[in-house]
Amino acid sequence: MAGVFAHTVRPAIMAASRWEALRRTAERMPATRKVVGRFVPGETIDSALASVGALRDSGRLVSVDYLGEDVTDADGADASVRVYLDLIDGLGRSGAKGGGVRPLEVSLKLSALGQALDRDGEKIARENAWSICHAAQRAGVWVTVDAEDHTTTDSTLSIVRDLRADFPWLGAVVQAYLRRARGDCEEFAASGARIRLCKGAYDEPASVAYRSGADVADSYLACLRVLMAGPGYPMVASHDPAVIEAVPAMARAAGRTVDDFEYQMLYGIRDDEQRRLADSGNHVRVYLPFGTQWYGYFVRRLAERPANLKFFLRALAH
Repeated sequence: MAGVFAHTVRPAIMAASRWEALRRTAERMPATRKVVGRFVPGETIDSALASVGALRDSGRLVSVDYLGEDVTDADGADASVRVYLDLIDGLGRSGAKGGGVRPLEVSLKLSALGQALDRDGEKIARENAWSICHAAQRAGVWVTVDAEDHTTTDSTLSIVRDLRADFPWLGAVVQAYLRRARGDCEEFAASGARIRLCKGAYDEPASVAYRSGADVADSYLACLRVLMAGPGYPMVASHDPAVIEAVPAMARAAGRTVDDFEYQMLYGIRDDEQRRLADSGNHVRVYLPFGTQWYGYFVRRLAERPANLKFFLRALAH
């Protein structure tokens, strides 16, 4: 079933994420919005902070993502920055500071900060991300720069390199399905960076990405071994039981304790497993998105796993 899903259903779902008329219809349907709440708990900063509090009470760490990408004008990028600054202020007041591992983090998509603008997009995104990192540093909050489709990877990692000169704690995301992923892991692991390793959620061509589930899984484990062996801080962003099962032995072989890496999972997915890992003494960070622009994120969650699509269809039928 998973193989058929990956080769036939998943591309169709990803194509739907770019269909503007379908997006507008889905956003107007009360039933859809109710189901989306499983993955996106709210649209406002206050709703995000309430969810952060509940997750922290359960012993989990949190990374908050303000949904939105592919901003096409400077005003939209400025608006994203203002939301992040207000969010960071709220996180700081909620008690963000901790020991070596920061309990709270924000995740940024550089395309929401102006990266895609026709004129000086990369420069604008870098400056906006710097402002967010500066505020986060004062508040005791970490920042991780998200990955987007492969056409943005070079620009994104270039900006991350620049920002880490001022903010060495800044994290970045590597997507294991990209054929370049191992090389990127080797580079950033050697520099001691925090790297969130995920499988990847975009529909990429075979020329740049592995397409079969087995190849992606092999690449993920190979990249994770590189990160575990280096001096950086690996963030194991996966719901795959095989990956989670492989982590303890890999960490022991690299001489790592539970304070030297963390698991990451998405809000609303495998909550019982998140709690089990946290209750066992591991650092578990939950990726918590919020905002009104939830459609693209939600569709990618449906495309990732057959179980998510089945849940959505059952809920709509009910």
